[in-house]
Amino acid sequence: MEQIPESKFEDKRSIIIDQLVEQNVFKIDGRQLYELSLYELMKTYTEDL
Repeated sequence: MEQIPESKFEDKRSIIIDQLVEQNVFKIDGRQLYELSLYELMKTYTEDL
């Protein structure tokens, strides 16, 4: 079975989640990282830099 490649947005979202987890960020506003949109993740990630 061939795996469908992830979209660029999903790929970027996964990278940001991985980087936040490395910084010991697991929840934002009481929500798990995987529940957040790419916009919410990018906003948090850029604020933390």
